[in-house]
Amino acid sequence: MSNDHVSPGAGPLDPATLRSAYDTQLRPDIPDPVPAGVTVEWDGPLVRVTGRDAQGFLTYRDLGGLTGAELDALIGRQVEFFRRRGEPVEWKLVAHDEPADLADRLRAAGFVGEDEESVLVGPVAPLAATLPVPPEGVRLREVTGRADLERIAAMEATVWGDDRSHLVDGLAGEIAADPQSITVVVAEAGTEVVSAGWVRYVANTGFATLWGGSTLPRWRRRGVYRALVGYRARLAAQRGRTLLQVDASPDSRPILRRLGFVQVTTTTPYVYTP
Repeated sequence: MSNDHVSPGAGPLDPATLRSAYDTQLRPDIPDPVPAGVTVEWDGPLVRVTGRDAQGFLTYRDLGGLTGAELDALIGRQVEFFRRRGEPVEWKLVAHDEPADLADRLRAAGFVGEDEESVLVGPVAPLAATLPVPPEGVRLREVTGRADLERIAAMEATVWGDDRSHLVDGLAGEIAADPQSITVVVAEAGTEVVSAGWVRYVANTGFATLWGGSTLPRWRRRGVYRALVGYRARLAAQRGRTLLQVDASPDSRPILRRLGFVQVTTTTPYVYTP
């Protein structure tokens, strides 16, 4: 990955400059270090990650100019690989990826597009300068133990209405591989987890990336998510990071924009299910 860090210190944040930093520093999205049980393989310009989640993951910085039959062959190899495994796989398509007909070729190969997310980048310093204050009765706590990770998965299952147990092994594996590469934070009201988020400190870059953020419906619009963002920004600042990146849903995007984040592109998961 590039070490040419972008510092937001001077002047307004320029979306084109931030998009370039996103492309060169955060793509491809390869776990570093690689947790036990996770496999990373290259197929030309494409990186295939298995064992990290409930499904496989395909990532790249760019596709090296592949078009036409060569690109179809690359896509077809991934379909065949995951068909043999009997496992779904996500191809994370970024809006400015080339060639322009990539989404059409993915659909033709059996991938289905899911909801679009906004790729937002924001400066660490102003967020870290303000003490994050959760609403009354809520406290923020850093966690590493499996019991707490299971509570997070249960909260996420309540929010999304599906099984989120894969989060437990995934987060536990990352913590075990390098506890300095990730911090998991819960927001609790009494003994109840009402929200949770984690921050990854991407090696050899100026970035930290924000994940999670799901909040129980009755605790939304009360500042819990905003406090979690601020808390993780302070953690990023302590580790010398200057920029935060998040793939934002339509619900969190307006909150993050008010906090100073800038949209640099969009991303759409394309999922193949055998």
